[in-house]
Amino acid sequence: MRAVGIAMSADQQMAGVPQGSGMARKVAIVAGLGSLCLAGFAVAVILTGNYPLQIKMSTSGSDASASTSSSSQQWTASAPGRVEPRSGLIRLGSSLPGKVEAVTVNMNDKVAEGEVLIRIEDKEARARLSAAEAKAATTKKDRDAVAIPAGREPVSKAEDAVFNAERAVTSARFELDDALAVNRKNAGNPSALVNARRRLADANDRLRQEQSAFATAQSKSGVPPPNALEAALIAARSDVTLAETMLDKTRIRAPIAGTVLQINAKVGELVAPAVELPLVVMGDMSIIRVRAEVDEADVNKIKKDQRAFVKNTANPNKEFEGKVVEISPSLAMPRMGSRGVRRATDVEVMEVLIDLDGGVPLLPGMRVDVFFRR
Repeated sequence: MRAVGIAMSADQQMAGVPQGSGMARKVAIVAGLGSLCLAGFAVAVILTGNYPLQIKMSTSGSDASASTSSSSQQWTASAPGRVEPRSGLIRLGSSLPGKVEAVTVNMNDKVAEGEVLIRIEDKEARARLSAAEAKAATTKKDRDAVAIPAGREPVSKAEDAVFNAERAVTSARFELDDALAVNRKNAGNPSALVNARRRLADANDRLRQEQSAFATAQSKSGVPPPNALEAALIAARSDVTLAETMLDKTRIRAPIAGTVLQINAKVGELVAPAVELPLVVMGDMSIIRVRAEVDEADVNKIKKDQRAFVKNTANPNKEFEGKVVEISPSLAMPRMGSRGVRRATDVEVMEVLIDLDGGVPLLPGMRVDVFFRR
């Protein structure tokens, strides 16, 4: 109320000033404006009551500086990255043209090492193998019908033993294929699968022993060269080995134990060797890792076993912890995305692998941002 009275007094003073006094008029105007300001402030105080007015002065620059200072204490370098399985993405294709006869797995299936994933039509390959085996058997009878040159008996026996051991390995491998297929459909009899694995392991052990014995027999001095019948038998057995190799190529196997991530083949389709489109993509998902590309300027900031965390757009409010497990010894061109024609000003990058802790909801192929802690 006092401020209001002051304003009225100033108005009265201004009204009483003679018209001819310019200076007095200016003083009265200034006094009136000051009185109005005081009156406005008084009204604001009365309206706020127990909530006093607060004046806070800050700038966006200081806030940004504080935020940057806080975040810089957590990490020393950042880099783009891509999620992948522990083994990396394993792309499997066919080395022979043919028609897909069977796809024995589905996406997200757990597969064992050596398990058949896709089978290509193999009638022609089986026919060639049968013909080669028949020719080898006939040639062996011809060789056995004549006397072996003196001093070559140990080598001939060792050759026969290696050939028989190779056939045993092939038979055991196909037997294991059948056991794995049955186990995938019905896992109620695991002993059959265990026995098949053991027979294959025993067959491989026997083959290694026979090959060692053959090398020992052949390395002795004074061994005569093979005669015409022995040379024909060696050639016939080589045809059997080639035919077995071609038959085995009609089966696309899992090189490691892992998870099937993609299947790009259907029964009845014609396939051919092609790097661009693999028939199966798989990987070891026991550990999820990130392959990051660190800028050349940050190379010296990255050390093995250094802690890091990962963020991505699918989980915006989460950080996934991990550890640096491998660092590339050289720089290379970035591979995260196409940059068009390479220019002289393009920066080289260093590949870094980070193993993430525990199970994380990240899928292979996801793009992430990696932050390396101090």
